[in-house]
Amino acid sequence: MKPTNKRSWRYRLHEIIYEADTPMGKLFDVILLILILLSIVLVMLESVQGIDTKYHEILYIGEWIITIFFTFEYIARIITVKKPKAYIFSFYGIIDFLSTIPLYISFLFAGSSFLLSVRALRLLRVFRILKLARYVGEATKLRRALISSRAKILVFLFAVLVIAVIAGTLMYIIEGPENGFKSIPTSVYWCIVTLTTVGFGDIAPVTPLGQLLATVIMILGYGIIAVPTGIVSAEYTRSKDNDYVHVNTQSCRNCGAQRHRDDAKYCHKCGEELNPKSHIET
Repeated sequence: MKPTNKRSWRYRLHEIIYEADTPMGKLFDVILLILILLSIVLVMLESVQGIDTKYHEILYIGEWIITIFFTFEYIARIITVKKPKAYIFSFYGIIDFLSTIPLYISFLFAGSSFLLSVRALRLLRVFRILKLARYVGEATKLRRALISSRAKILVFLFAVLVIAVIAGTLMYIIEGPENGFKSIPTSVYWCIVTLTTVGFGDIAPVTPLGQLLATVIMILGYGIIAVPTGIVSAEYTRSKDNDYVHVNTQSCRNCGAQRHRDDAKYCHKCGEELNPKSHIET
């Protein structure tokens, strides 16, 4: 090993795979996102018997191409970090592994019933989309708004549940078992379905008083739907107004921590230098 002014190939590869602020990093993420969506489409098409029978070879080859890409990507993620175990046993590391092995397993072990369960593991690749979504600034702000408003939303949902119990009990008293409201839990179920404007139609009030109560619940349902949206919107606007610090996609090679400030020189978690001027070539 010898010090050099040039960054090592592992460091450069790490910037491409784990970060999205560079042109190559953005290109890699776009390609990765396209392949994730394509792999999900292939799995969906395989489940359609007519399409799978007619285009089985094409779907199979396409799945192998995508699997090989994800295999190299998984290996690259391991060799570009200083602590491979931290990535391998992380949530997304496990998801990456489980979403890569199905085709290899199906190649080694034949069996139609077994293959169906193995194919389902490929759908775990959709979690990569959620992982890529964190690179979008607006998605991060929305996540923070949801977290900030969770207490208000929980209180609101509790209030809705109380209303559903009260209205369901009244409907049980008014309509009774002879009109389909066989118990208070069944009546509460009907009230929740009505409040959410789903309206399955399996139970319906018959008496004029019951229909009047149902009308009130239906009108109340429209207001209930709008409240959570307003709570989240208010928190989103507040967080957007107070968001003065820009956070980049820099990922620490030592511990994998993210969400560093643009002016950060060291990792906020482990203290590792984020952008060393020189790197050790191995």
